[in-house]
Amino acid sequence: MASIEEFDPLNTRVPATKIEVTVSCRSLLDVDTFSKSDPVVVLYLQAVGTKEWREFGRTEVIDNTRNPDFVRKFVLDFFFEEKQNLRFDVYNVDSRSCNISKHVSSVKDFLGQTFCTLGEIIGSAGGRQERTLSGIPGKKCGVIILTAEELSNCRDIATMQLCANKLDKKDFFGKSDPFLVFYRSNEDGTFTICHKTEVIKNTLNPVWQPFTIPVRALCNGDYDRTVKVEVYDWDRDGSHDFIGEFTTSYRELSRGQNQFNVYEVLNPKKKGKKKKYVNSGTVTLLSFKVESEYTFVDFIRGGTQLNFTVAIDFTASNGNPSQPTSLHYMSPYQMNAYAMALKAVGEIIQDYDSDKLFPAYGFGAKLPPDGKISHAFPLSGDGDNPNCVGIEGVLEAYFQSLRTVQLYGPTNFAPVINKVANCAAEITDGSQYFVLLMITDGVISDMVQTKEAVVNASPLPLSIIIVGVGPAEFDAMEELDGDEVRVSSRGRLAERDIVQFVPFRDYIDRSGNQVLSMARLAKDVLAEIPDQLLSFMKSRGIEPRPALSSSPLPEFHRHI
Repeated sequence: MASIEEFDPLNTRVPATKIEVTVSCRSLLDVDTFSKSDPVVVLYLQAVGTKEWREFGRTEVIDNTRNPDFVRKFVLDFFFEEKQNLRFDVYNVDSRSCNISKHVSSVKDFLGQTFCTLGEIIGSAGGRQERTLSGIPGKKCGVIILTAEELSNCRDIATMQLCANKLDKKDFFGKSDPFLVFYRSNEDGTFTICHKTEVIKNTLNPVWQPFTIPVRALCNGDYDRTVKVEVYDWDRDGSHDFIGEFTTSYRELSRGQNQFNVYEVLNPKKKGKKKKYVNSGTVTLLSFKVESEYTFVDFIRGGTQLNFTVAIDFTASNGNPSQPTSLHYMSPYQMNAYAMALKAVGEIIQDYDSDKLFPAYGFGAKLPPDGKISHAFPLSGDGDNPNCVGIEGVLEAYFQSLRTVQLYGPTNFAPVINKVANCAAEITDGSQYFVLLMITDGVISDMVQTKEAVVNASPLPLSIIIVGVGPAEFDAMEELDGDEVRVSSRGRLAERDIVQFVPFRDYIDRSGNQVLSMARLAKDVLAEIPDQLLSFMKSRGIEPRPALSSSPLPEFHRHI
């Protein structure tokens, strides 16, 4: 997840600690006609300088409940010496809709909000604060419960699989639809939800899929801390039936499959009422393994290089570069949007590319001398060497190309993506990771081919950043940015989410402070790169090499 530090891009101090905030709500408003609400909580952070609110993250959506306990946490960097303002907005999401963003901004789906500081939550007794939701005149919106806990530095992740036997039958016409809910115990004796399994339909002997959870989420580094597991029978209306519960600990679980890891599921109410009551079934640990979780920094320190490539849209829809209305206009007083986006992203990423040689391409132009249309021409003008020296070299080549090529069309993305993907395919040892920045003004002409190119590139060491400039609608770009729905082509799903899209207009600072606004743009488009790099390395079983010493080492560095 992003961190609170992203709110002040010029702030380079090391945070005092990382804080995990868990969210629950009680007695939320009922806005759905035939069922309860389907709530989601959105966290916004306030920038120190501009006071603007920007979305930090969202919980998952929980169907059909007024009393949700959300599993997805917010992990924030905590600065003791700063007032870190937070805003929690609660929305109702139609579970049939795949576009959550439409609801998160809709007045009719708004269920209430609260404002507080991170320090207030941490300073409350037990790090737990209950706040009244407000924002809808004349209505009681319910309460939101915020719990803060400092994260340990534990980097282990646990993978486990469980099954159950002879669970109580809860459904009148069938058996049960069981699922498990895991809770970690807090220092004050309360419990915090940390995982839910999937539902297995119509069985009293379910076998759940293996799942992975950070050890810190399970026990916050205290191996003997109680872990409570509740067993439920799923019901469509959200009123899931309690079957029973058991307790364990990380230390117990870590012993793996043995006679101690068969747990009796007990229902206290039944135990009190029935003299012959034994249990409501058993849950067995089938497997348990622990692995170390590597970080982005581990790979960078181990010598992994980021290969940065740029592709710029030279289609006619940008307007005549000699006219001030053009998106490519070269004003003597201010850089255009293309140059600003390129500089903002490039100046951060170049720190991870030791030779500072960047391949740069244009697409959608007619080239001299014969007017041939190209969708992947080197801005350097040298077909054998597309590299530019430093970000300034890329900018210089971009401005020079504007003077020599004719803007034309169509807007084809696939050729450049395939060109970079072909080079990424040659790197299999984790020594390099490719980042392609595409800056465009409009709608993609080759969407089918682009989707296929993205799906084909998804198993490779490659991430694609798209910055949309100008006033166009960028709905198609959102489709490529697979945050909510993974990109697919010809029935094949992308192996990883490798595309990140942002519209440039969201970062135009009305006060004229372009340094701060461009720093935010760079932070946002680069935010997913570390996780995307890690997901690739993990999928290929690549571990970081030992940290490099400060002495210079011979390099192999591939360029496109």
